[in-house]
Amino acid sequence: MNVDFAYLLVESHSGCNFRNLAYHLTMQVTIKHLYISDGHNYFGRFGMKSLDHEIEERDRLELVAGKGIVDDRFFDYEENYKGQITFFDWAVYERVKTEVVKGELDPSRFRRNVLLEGVDLNTLIGKKFTLNDIGFTGSCECTPCFWMDEACAEGTLEFLVGKGGLRARILDDGELKAGKYELKILEDIEIIDEEV
Repeated sequence: MNVDFAYLLVESHSGCNFRNLAYHLTMQVTIKHLYISDGHNYFGRFGMKSLDHEIEERDRLELVAGKGIVDDRFFDYEENYKGQITFFDWAVYERVKTEVVKGELDPSRFRRNVLLEGVDLNTLIGKKFTLNDIGFTGSCECTPCFWMDEACAEGTLEFLVGKGGLRARILDDGELKAGKYELKILEDIEIIDEEV
């Protein structure tokens, strides 16, 4: 992990100037897979049967600020929705595959948009960050639901508690493709308490 330091000149209330040290954390990450789906299989279906909307792997995602991912089920879902894009940790996927499923596991089973390697996603909650120069704010954990046992294997839900991924808002229009990128954590943000 690389740390880039930026000096900011700040004027105090007394009129004196002093140097306040701010920093940006920069790390190398890899987008492993990208997915969209046009419908909800599990979201909002507690106590009902799951549905069977296909999840589609894409070679690129088109992001629209404040709205989401073009063609995805959460695009323009509601104003300022906290889950305009979702991320899942590749290391967590590999652990579920090895320790819970103990066999083959398609990464799309988690129904997250971006499978990302190289960062603990929980550290992005309450942060403004950039990926491929596109701005995001980390809203909250993408909390796993009981459907994970159906999607992957029994025990997945329990394993994923605290590791369900990241919901985020999109600040800039842009495009994501699989590959290596710099992810920069820029600053803290206020976390809004809201319903899933």
